[in-house]
Amino acid sequence: MSIEVKVPQLPESVADATLVAWHKSAGDRVSRDENLADLETDKVVLEVPAPTDGVLKEIRISDGTTVTAGEILAILEPGEAAAAKAKPAATSDEADEDQGDEEQDEEKKGEEKGEEKGESGKAAGRLSPSVRRLIEEHDLDAGKIRGTGRDGRISKADVTNFLEQEPQREKKPRGEGATGKAAASAPAAPRGAREERRVPMTRMRTRIAERLVDAQATAAMLTSFNEVDLGAVMEIRKRYRDSFEKKHGVRIGFMSFFAKAAIEALRKFPVVNASLEGNDIVYHDYFDIGIAVSTERGLMVPVLRDADLMSFAGIEQTIGEFAGKARDGKISVEDLTGGTFTITNGGVFGSLMSTPIINPPQSAILGMHKIQERPMVVDGEITIRPMMYIALTYDHRIIDGREAVQFLVSVKESLEDPARLLIQL
Repeated sequence: MSIEVKVPQLPESVADATLVAWHKSAGDRVSRDENLADLETDKVVLEVPAPTDGVLKEIRISDGTTVTAGEILAILEPGEAAAAKAKPAATSDEADEDQGDEEQDEEKKGEEKGEEKGESGKAAGRLSPSVRRLIEEHDLDAGKIRGTGRDGRISKADVTNFLEQEPQREKKPRGEGATGKAAASAPAAPRGAREERRVPMTRMRTRIAERLVDAQATAAMLTSFNEVDLGAVMEIRKRYRDSFEKKHGVRIGFMSFFAKAAIEALRKFPVVNASLEGNDIVYHDYFDIGIAVSTERGLMVPVLRDADLMSFAGIEQTIGEFAGKARDGKISVEDLTGGTFTITNGGVFGSLMSTPIINPPQSAILGMHKIQERPMVVDGEITIRPMMYIALTYDHRIIDGREAVQFLVSVKESLEDPARLLIQL
């Protein structure tokens, strides 16, 4: 008995999805729970698992189609032998033959309905539409081109050969007026491949674009900068790297320090952790920190809920889990929902300085950047220190410049003297 493979239940607030790609073809054997296809929503990519072992008998929905929950995608036949494969694509030789037939048809049509191009056109025979366009495009005299086709008809190959053999010819001026002034010679044809590809944006990329444009159009965004000496943090990481990893099973990174430093700064300046709803400012007395993660499908921001209650190891472990799920396309909508403040690290890609965009409805985002050794004056002496620029983009409608600058100063002080994080100073 055949089994219908349907679109699974979509996350709350998600009306439909796009079938991105089938991983199986009609006639393929499949195993229970094997991923058959990917469905992309505005936020996440969902998998369509096989309900049982069998053969994928029929695919009813093609790639790129928008589907809704419960819609039938395919028919699965449990335990039946593999069906015949779809007809293979034409070989290159067959494709060439088809293209040649199309060209002959086009030339035949042009022979039936084409107009003669002056006296020289009569000498060369009637021109197909494609040949005529090529001759007009290069301002050629058809009477000077030797036709090798039937009855001396000029083909596209004849025009191409003529262009290659006489690159320095004097071209017939286009649109020459009564004054007899010739038009300027056309620029040399470009060399090398000049290919273009048109690829539609994925639903996720489209949604990301909409949110970023909406943020810029709605919020009064302003960015403040500061710089941090990360020498103390780097020393701690170096000193306790091996013992930390041995005990917790995860490496100690920079993000846990920045998350802790940001939380302490948010305690001091709660408006940076707030959001704007209409004419009301909503203050959040909890700290759900979004951590931006870059994936092949676009930027995702999974949320560390109650990050203030998490240890350094807990933060690093959770970030690692989120990053893996995001890159594998297994992250859930719940993982990405909410968040009161966001941290993004462009430094992993080499960014020295940037102005991050707020993640609505949040009111601020902290940007980390590349650590770079620079000469600094310390206690009256010039020394080389590992420095990082940090940036806070904030919504100036509810956050004043004074609060934004003091927030960055607090982050700077916590990172340059990490002992402050232990005593919440």
